[in-house]
Amino acid sequence: MKEGKIILGIDPGTNIMGYGLIRDHNRNPELLALGVIHLGKLKDHYIKLRKIFEQTVFLIDQYHPDELAIEAPFYGKNVQSMLKLGRAQGVAISAALSRDLPIFEYAPKKIKMSITGEGNASKEQVAYILEKLLHIKDMPSNLDATDGLAAAMCHYFQKELPDTGPSYTTWKDYLKKNPGRII
Repeated sequence: MKEGKIILGIDPGTNIMGYGLIRDHNRNPELLALGVIHLGKLKDHYIKLRKIFEQTVFLIDQYHPDELAIEAPFYGKNVQSMLKLGRAQGVAISAALSRDLPIFEYAPKKIKMSITGEGNASKEQVAYILEKLLHIKDMPSNLDATDGLAAAMCHYFQKELPDTGPSYTTWKDYLKKNPGRII
């Protein structure tokens, strides 16, 4: 990851949208911003979608992130809720596309796994680890904020994976690619 790269993470929602921004600082993640956008008081679903678009564009224009990491909708029993959540995610993605931002989508379990090592971790566990990892002094009361931040950190960790060199499928493949290792 290039020095100074900024990642915007979003946890989409139609009542509360969480976000977090981090910057790579000397190969260490640095917290730039963390918060939520409250949408619950808006009654019209389409007005909520407009607000999500506007606020996402505002964050992009304010912080100039290099990439967007967004949580994928999870599959629940309530189809209507899933559709609304998918729309919220789509609008946030559209806002990023309007600013030519590359988009990376992560499943909730993948995000939790990258932060805690456990795909079924609670929101509280994720928040606690982020608090310690990023030295957050004033943790937000709303865990949607840390969910947005977790999406950004998940992406950061994916980009920071070390290059382990070439991979091999079998011993025969290894020997073929490394003839000097044969004694």
